[in-house]
Amino acid sequence: MSYKEHYSVLNKEVIEILCGNTETDDELTFADMTFGAGGHTFALARARENCTVHSVDQDPDALNNGRKEISESNLEGRVILRDMNFQEFPKFISQNEAGLKFDGIIADLGVSSHHFDQGDRGFSFRFDAPLDMRMDSDNDSIETAAHIVNTYSGEELANIFFRYGEEKFSKRIARKILEQRETAPIETTKQLEQIIKDCYPTKLQFGKINPATKCFQALRIKVNKELEVLENLIPALLPMLKIGGKLAIITFHSLEDRIVKNLFKDAMRSEELFELYNKKPIVPSHGELEENPRSRSAKLRVIEKVNQKKSKNKYAQFSKIGENR
Repeated sequence: MSYKEHYSVLNKEVIEILCGNTETDDELTFADMTFGAGGHTFALARARENCTVHSVDQDPDALNNGRKEISESNLEGRVILRDMNFQEFPKFISQNEAGLKFDGIIADLGVSSHHFDQGDRGFSFRFDAPLDMRMDSDNDSIETAAHIVNTYSGEELANIFFRYGEEKFSKRIARKILEQRETAPIETTKQLEQIIKDCYPTKLQFGKINPATKCFQALRIKVNKELEVLENLIPALLPMLKIGGKLAIITFHSLEDRIVKNLFKDAMRSEELFELYNKKPIVPSHGELEENPRSRSAKLRVIEKVNQKKSKNKYAQFSKIGENR
């Protein structure tokens, strides 16, 4: 199945940050943890001819489409695309290319437009499709959303909806799911959407945001273990940076952003030296939002590996001068 075109969020900002301060004759090495439709990967490869981009994805559609585009763009050898979940990447590099360090690493945690627009994957309630939601759609060891909805206890479901979706009607929705599945399994996106919608007060059922949005997000996060993977990924990627190398993470909801923010703070207290590239998250420009409204919740945080921390004392340089006299 072809991979639909995807708008790479904050693409210009990512390229400027990762490539901007390097000399043109430097040999650069980048990594893209979320290849998707290849937007960030190909932008990095085309920004500098003397660079290599290591990219990973676990989605069969993304991999097939990416390999085809790499070949058609004559980028073999410069863009290396591997079939794996990004949490496997640090171990793979340490075992197969020990000592390899990166000038920049990007992870765009947003779900690709392809997943929302490809109805049969079950990510969106806009289509009547099987409740699947697996990013790695050909991996049968991963629980589908349907399995979770039809087998988990009411307490477990309520916790998933509240923790990962911040859904205020989580207990009510969980009870309704249990009632419904006693009659027949809940197998499709439209079935689940209607159950959730019926749990909302009438006046809230027809707002700008579909009542099912938060629960569908929660199930997607649970199915793909997105938060657990992120918590393990960042500490594993940071040691892979060169001095001056940057790790850029794009998040799309508060749970992810909170994890990135806290792990970056932890990194700044570690033995290795890191500095925040931007104290506040970078958000899409007005122009980007007009072109791609789905970018509206995106936040970009960047951390840089340094060989010397900046002094917080603005008079420190003058005191050092005095000490040397």
